[in-house]
Amino acid sequence: MLRKSRIFILAAMASVASAVSLSVIFDRYPAGVTDNVITPDFNHQCSRHTSRQFLDHDGQLNLAVWNIYKQQKTQWDAQLQQLLDNNQLVLLQEASLTKGLQHFLHDQQRHISMARAFSGFDTVNGVMNLAGVPSIEVCAELAMEPIIRLAKSALVATYPLSNGQELMVVNVHSINFSWELTAYHQQLHVLAKAIAAHKGPVILAGDFNTWRKRRLDLLTAVTQKLGLREAAITPDDRTRFFGHPLDHIYYRGLTLEWAKSPATKASDHSPMLAQFSLKTQH
Repeated sequence: MLRKSRIFILAAMASVASAVSLSVIFDRYPAGVTDNVITPDFNHQCSRHTSRQFLDHDGQLNLAVWNIYKQQKTQWDAQLQQLLDNNQLVLLQEASLTKGLQHFLHDQQRHISMARAFSGFDTVNGVMNLAGVPSIEVCAELAMEPIIRLAKSALVATYPLSNGQELMVVNVHSINFSWELTAYHQQLHVLAKAIAAHKGPVILAGDFNTWRKRRLDLLTAVTQKLGLREAAITPDDRTRFFGHPLDHIYYRGLTLEWAKSPATKASDHSPMLAQFSLKTQH
C-alpha cells in the first residue's frame, strides 16, 4: 500500500505540474448554470422553470451516469446516443462544451443544464444533465481544487414525478487532487445540506473520486446520515483506483430495480445504468 501511495503521489505531482503550466489559459468564474448549451449564458447560479411534464414514464425511471472524459476518446457520440435513447435522465461529468458536443446536442430532444466549472481554450467544462423534461429548479455549486486551483462542479436539480413528488437529483464531480479530506468534506457538506432540506426522493450520483478508503468512508458516513442507500451494481465494470470504484449512485424514496456498469472504450470511465420505480404516495 505504501508503494502504491508513492506511485499516486508522483502521478499527482506530475499532473499538478502540467496543470500549473497551463494556468494562464484557464479562467475561473463564480458558479454558473445554463439551460442552453448552443448559445450558453452562465451568468446565474440557479435557473427555474414551469414544468407540467413528468420525468418518469408510468412510474419507471431509467438513469445513466457517465464521466465522458471531455469527449477525448473515439465513439463518445455513439455511446452517448445509446444512453440518451434508453434513459430519461443522463448525468455527465467532465463534459467539455466543444463545437462537436454542441452540434451533437443540437439535434437531441432533451432539456439540458450545465454547470460551468472552468473554461480552457474558450471551452466550458463541467457537469451536465440531459433530461426528457425541464427541471423545476437547477443550481450550480463549485468547489475549488486545493492544489491545481481549478473548480469541480455539481448540479442540484429537482424534477416532477407522476406520483406528485419532486425528485432531487445531485450530479457531482468531486474534489480529486487533495490527500487531506478538508476540501473533499466541504464540497460534500454543501451538497448534503441541500439534500437534507429536501423532503422527497433523492438521487445522488457521479464521479466521487473515491480512490482512497478514507474518502469512501467519509462518503458512506455522509450518505447514511442522509438516509441514502448505495445502488449495488452488477455486473460492475466501474473504473477503479487502488481497488476502489470512483463512481457511485445513491438514492432514497425510490425502489431500485437493477443497476449495472457495462464496459466501454468511449471514455476512461464506464457508464453506470440504473432503473428505479416510484413509490406510491399514501
